[in-house]
Formats: sequence, structure tokens, C-alpha cells
Amino acid sequence: MQHNLFVGVYRNAGRIAAPAAGLLLDYRTRKGKEDPSRRGERLGRASRDRPRGPLVWVHAASVGEVNAVLPLVKRIRATGPHVLLTTGTVTSAKVATPHCRNGIVHQFVPLDMPPFVDRFLRHWRPDLALFVESELWPAIATALRQQNIPQVLVNGRMSDRSFRRWIRMPTVATAMIGGLSLCLAQSERDAERLRALGAAHVLFAGNLKFDSPPPAADPAALAALEAAIGRRPVWLAASTHPGEEADVMSVHRALKAHLPNLLTIIAPRHPDRGDEVAALGRAANAGVARHSVGEAIAADTDFYIVDTIGELGLFYRLAPVAFVGGSLVPHGGQNPIEPVKLGTMVVHGPHTDNFAEIYGALERAGGVARVANTEQLAKAVGALLSNAADRKRRTRLAAKALDPFVGALGRTVEALSPLLTPLAIHARLRETGNG
Repeated sequence: MQHNLFVGVYRNAGRIAAPAAGLLLDYRTRKGKEDPSRRGERLGRASRDRPRGPLVWVHAASVGEVNAVLPLVKRIRATGPHVLLTTGTVTSAKVATPHCRNGIVHQFVPLDMPPFVDRFLRHWRPDLALFVESELWPAIATALRQQNIPQVLVNGRMSDRSFRRWIRMPTVATAMIGGLSLCLAQSERDAERLRALGAAHVLFAGNLKFDSPPPAADPAALAALEAAIGRRPVWLAASTHPGEEADVMSVHRALKAHLPNLLTIIAPRHPDRGDEVAALGRAANAGVARHSVGEAIAADTDFYIVDTIGELGLFYRLAPVAFVGGSLVPHGGQNPIEPVKLGTMVVHGPHTDNFAEIYGALERAGGVARVANTEQLAKAVGALLSNAADRKRRTRLAAKALDPFVGALGRTVEALSPLLTPLAIHARLRETGNG
């Protein structure tokens, strides 16, 4: 009863708020958070025709989720059904779009308001909907349930912080999780939490990010940056959050006493903060260059700001040591899998709840360095830059610690087989003219 009341209130509020959606999109467009040429998609207006035949809708919120789910998207498409891949951010759209061809279509997800969700579903008519990690919305979930379209959570994740929040709102949790046909959890702990929140059919499948290939790098760009850096010692602060860049710059100043030619590369989690991060460096009278505007690394460059999308693979290859951000501030940490796969030694702060199982395995193996504050970060980075043999030994330990986690893609495809096989058969029959 409470569940139905919540759904009714939420949907009615969405209908009332829908006329003001244009103002919200205006604001987000000014902030660079919407693509002005594709705003109609956020209102459920499709910019592409629906492909004929079975269609699987896959929704991934941001860059990390897109990268994780792309191998699954391609595996689904290879079996026959077309795939509609939606994302919610401009940055994730830029990552997804190059992969959307030959039966894979990209759109922005509609705002979670009934008029826009209904318009979206009338056009696309998905046969199956897959949502990545924790990207669930009440209006979308309700509309899919009303149309008897199966919903599945893949690569499901439930952090300590999220679980504490949802357990206090059981009605909301039931509205978003109770209607799922299947939940495929990253870990057994995630599975337990999803069950506690009302998911009926939960399986452990593992984390798709372990099966994703490491991020690519343009060979010419890599060679040019290697030439510009030369023999200078270099480290990377990746996916940093507000407050962490100042700490990283303090570490740089502390290390320069022993490493006078040190280059610190900073890649903020949100590239639109590039100007803000560069201003911090200039305020400290440091040499700053920004990647997004083509500024070169010079002999007096202290901080190289990587404020672009999808290029961390390039900079992990350049830096033997990387601090992975969101961990010195209470954000919950960012994913360390990519640097580990590329042989970069990972240093992280104490806040890693978002990826507790992964960091735990890496720490037990001795493959990462955990620090509690800026002073410890400086000591750890300095020691690792100065001792190549120890650094390489620990990166090998880190890579080996990931081995038990591989296989999530195969387990996910197997778990989805009862839902995908009928669609694949239908697609093949259409191709042969029998469907």
C-alpha cells in the first residue's frame, strides 16, 4: 500500500513538474551538462528511428558504467537483437557514441517524468531493459512494469553509504528494486544488500569492469607526451574531487625538494573543472599547462591538467604511480582496476567504500599503498618514484590479485540467457524472412 502511494505521488509530481522541464534543461545546458543539439531526447523525443525487430535497452549513467557494459552490449548485439544504449551525461555520451553503429543506437535517457518516459517507450518499445550498477528511476521502473517489459539490474552495486540511505526509505527502495526480474550483483555483499532492499531474484555475477579491456591510448599522442616529459619523474592524480587537488599540489611542493624536475599530472573526475584546477596551481605561482587547450608540457611546467574525456589510458601509461581520487575526501573512492591493468602503482586514501572488495583484495596482496593524509601521500609517492624495483614488484602483485575476479561477462551472459535467447531466435527468424 505504501509502495503504491509513493509511486502515485512521485508520478503525479512528475506530471506537475514536466512543464518546467525546459527551464531545468536551460540551466543544465548553460552549465555544460546537456548537449544543446540533443535536448529533445531528454524529453523523450527520439532523434533516431527504432530498428526493426527485437530491441534491448541498456542504460548506463556515466563514463565508468559505459566502459563496463560495452562488452556486454556488443555480446548482445552479436546474438541478433538491436541495442539501444542510453546515458545521462554529456561525457558518457562522448564515450559511448563511437561504439554505437551496426545495430547499436545511442540516445540520452529521458528525464524521469511520466510524459517523457511514456513518449520514450512508445517510440522505442524495448523487449528487455537492463540498468547498470544502481541506475534505477521510479517513473521508468513503473512504466516498464505496467507494460510487462522485464527489467534487470546488471553489475549491481550497493555501497555502504547507499545501503544506509535506502534502508531508511523502504518504500522508495521497493518501488525501484521490487519490480526487477533479476539482479546480477558485483559481489556477495552487494547481493545481500539488494535482497534486504526487496529484490526477489538476486545472483552473484561479478564486476564487469574486470572483464573490460584497459583503456586505449593513441600511439602518436603517447609518443609526443613521452618526448615532452623526457626523463623527468612523473606521477598522476586521477579522478580527483574538489579538495583533493590542493592536497596533490601540496604533495608536489613537498617532493620537489628531492625531485626538483617533478611533473604532476592532475586529471579531475569532472573535466569541466579544468579551469578551476588550473587556477589553483597558478595561485601558487606554479607552472601550469592544460591538455584541453593544447598547452604543451614545458621545462617549467609543474602541473599538467588533463581536462578531457576518455584519455586516462594515455596518462596511466605515462605515469608509473597514480593516486586514485575520491579517496582522500569522503566520496567513497574511484575504481582502481584500469591503472592496475596498465601496470601503474596505485596509491589511495582511506575512503574506498564504493569499491571496498577490490581495494581489500589489492591491499591484502600488497599491490596498493593506502595513505591517511597528505603527509603520508607525499611519503608514499616519493618512495615509489625512487624505488622502481619495489614499485614493479607491487604492480605485479596487484595484477595477480585481480585474477579471481575475472569472468563476470560470461556469468552475466549466462544469467541473461533465458531472457536473451528468445529475442535472438526472433532476430534470426526475421533475418531469414521467417519471423
